[in-house]
Amino acid sequence: MKTTALTQKHIELGAKMVPFAGYNMPLQYTGLTDEHLAVRNSVGVFDVSHMGEFIVRGSGALELIQKISTNDAAKLVPGKVQYSCMPNGKGGIVDDLLIYMLSDDSYLLVVNASNIEKDWQWISAQNTFGAEMIDISEKTTLLAVQGPKAAAALQSLTDINLSEMVYYTFERGKFAGCDNVIVSATGYTGSGGFELYFDNEHADKVWDAIFKAGAGEGIVPAGLGCRDTLRLEKGFCLYGNDIDDTTSPIEAGLGWVTKFTKDFIDAETFKKQKEEGVARKLVGFKMEDRGIPRQHYKVMDADGNEIGEVTSGTSSPSLKVGLGLAYVKTEFAKADTEIYIDIRNKAAKAVVTKTPFL
Repeated sequence: MKTTALTQKHIELGAKMVPFAGYNMPLQYTGLTDEHLAVRNSVGVFDVSHMGEFIVRGSGALELIQKISTNDAAKLVPGKVQYSCMPNGKGGIVDDLLIYMLSDDSYLLVVNASNIEKDWQWISAQNTFGAEMIDISEKTTLLAVQGPKAAAALQSLTDINLSEMVYYTFERGKFAGCDNVIVSATGYTGSGGFELYFDNEHADKVWDAIFKAGAGEGIVPAGLGCRDTLRLEKGFCLYGNDIDDTTSPIEAGLGWVTKFTKDFIDAETFKKQKEEGVARKLVGFKMEDRGIPRQHYKVMDADGNEIGEVTSGTSSPSLKVGLGLAYVKTEFAKADTEIYIDIRNKAAKAVVTKTPFL
């Protein structure tokens, strides 16, 4: 199993460590609910260094990115970030990713941990444009400092004006005495905050500085357990659950990052789906009956006919109700439609709900 530069810190803090995407990662420290509510109400720190980072640069960089991604990267300027998908040439999704424009002809692609090798091989195979590709995943530490008090917790560590940073922008500068740190107003929790990219050699120093600076804001370490419940309350897709090589961005409600202002892999397929409609859609739902929905549970109509499947589900720590995401037949996708989740052979009533839930 791989480790991050901060693995020993997590063990010393008493984290429950679990294998995740080939890495030994902290699932939780004091408890999922405690950490979840700390991020929603104050600030928490996630070590997400297992994520992948690729530099793509040179004269063919933009052409390559335009071909492999659904969003229109030509709209980026240095300092801007874009969420996008990589189609697989068969109407599915290789991965979802963030695209950072570092400078003219230089980009940072941030991909999911479980897909690093797959993504690298896929992008390399499409690189007929002479773009230079560098995998910096192994030497990069990535921390997500998330929550409404994140700016207050971090501001003393940098000259970058954190409170004025706009969502999906970034700056490079000095942070906690370290040079060339990317400070990005992004994250996967829906509670605001920042993501910090820097060399592994600075990991302990930056981690300690963050917790010292944020002590007055009640900062806590947070694990992968609450990262999942936080993203689910906001209806954010998780690769491997809600999107994968068998789902299209149109089915998954990601039409907003699928731009037909350019040519890209599977563009014609997705354009046809957008114009003609799809047979199934990804929807949010809340439980009306008691029960916690889980991935792969069947979704039924009132007559007991199978109409879909749960892709993500949990008991929401913020709302104290079962909720989840599911693919259902399109005729059942409208908000307020009653559906039933098969929970241990019992049909538990739920209702289709617009996301975000919170």
